Amino acid sequence: MMTDRPAPAQALALTGALLATWDALHPLFDQWFQDGRDAANKGACGHHLVYRDGTPVGGEAEGDDRTGEPTMTATRLGWISAARHVASYSAGQLTGTVLLTRVLGYRVPASALVAGAGINALTHLVIDKRQPLLWLATRAGKGGYVDHCTVVRRLDEDGAVRAEESGPGTALFELDQALHRAIGAFAAVTTTWLTIRSMRKGRTR
Repeated sequence: MMTDRPAPAQALALTGALLATWDALHPLFDQWFQDGRDAANKGACGHHLVYRDGTPVGGEAEGDDRTGEPTMTATRLGWISAARHVASYSAGQLTGTVLLTRVLGYRVPASALVAGAGINALTHLVIDKRQPLLWLATRAGKGGYVDHCTVVRRLDEDGAVRAEESGPGTALFELDQALHRAIGAFAAVTTTWLTIRSMRKGRTR
């Protein structure tokens, strides 16, 4: 049940609480609770076959005999890895939201919670696949930024330096995080609007 404060005050309070909660929990569930294999493979793309750990079939890194191990296309592995990450992220975000709103005395309707979480989840999935994010960055004139701000984490098999365009420290990672947070604000407003509307309908019955 919502408090007796005027609707604008309730809306501002709930939106602020949601924004603060989601922003505070975002790094925890986007980084700490993300499986390392999912982080490495969620951007995989291509029709070539790979094993479940992302190793290309028949590649130099295949190593020991892996006969009988299941394989799939790189694109499929990417979607599976991204979906698994988003599922754990959304579960954590929903849990944190329910706990906070209940402690503060709000009873946010399940439909409003699911709407906000759904917006965050679907967009998070698309953004984390990287190809749509790269496309958007190029259309927004950020191609030079993405190409310039890369990192070198390790050498390749031949000992040569290899630049990485994704992951912490890169422009693509910063653009990724900025979009997640901006969309989170829209999702928070949507959840609040649905909550206030539900409250008003309840009073008119």
